Amino acid sequence: MTPFLWGAWTRILLLVGCLFIVPAGLPAHAQSPDSTPTMHILAFGDSLTAGYRLGPQKSFASRLEAALLQEGYDVRVTNAGISGDTTSAGRSRLAWSLEDTPHLVILELGANDALRGIDPAIIRDNLAAMIKACLATGSRVLLCGITPPGNFGPQYARTFSAMYEELAEQFTIPLYPAFLKDILGNPRLTLDDGLHPNPQGVDKMVANILPQVTSLLDDIMSESVHSLEHDRPD
Repeated sequence: MTPFLWGAWTRILLLVGCLFIVPAGLPAHAQSPDSTPTMHILAFGDSLTAGYRLGPQKSFASRLEAALLQEGYDVRVTNAGISGDTTSAGRSRLAWSLEDTPHLVILELGANDALRGIDPAIIRDNLAAMIKACLATGSRVLLCGITPPGNFGPQYARTFSAMYEELAEQFTIPLYPAFLKDILGNPRLTLDDGLHPNPQGVDKMVANILPQVTSLLDDIMSESVHSLEHDRPD
């Protein structure tokens, strides 16, 4: 082989070799061990979470995920809402939803209990059990309050509303006081039943709750970084 051809092949081999060089200790296309994982949010609730009559892409979970991605968060939101669910039904199925150990659980249940006039003591016991189960897996919880209907009297409404505040204080978890804030009573933001949000209503729900969710995600990511730094060998 002539010196010219030998030199050309040498340059080609060096160039190809450079394409496969990766930082020491890291496989190609892999994340650094110090990088935070994709955040997983479990939206656990009833028809208000599920997206009643809206379709999956217009549900609260889907719209929340889209809003968080737009804000720059690496996140996925699982829609674990089932229309008609009471707190008793939610309690019975929660363990399966927690198997993936979400970073954050948005817990929204109680509306169907209130519509049926179920004893607030029973509702509270179910919610408390679900909160305990979430915390036991290491998941953070954002408890969402529900505005009760007035057809069971003012005393029922007061006891029902206070229940969410008391649970948040008992377990030292954040409370989003009214999941349907600005939605109820606004025909432009609800379906023809006057109760469930339409697509515009869902977007309003997401816009209202977004600051609290992003604040929690920031806290979780900060804790994750500190944990990685603490566990890193000297």
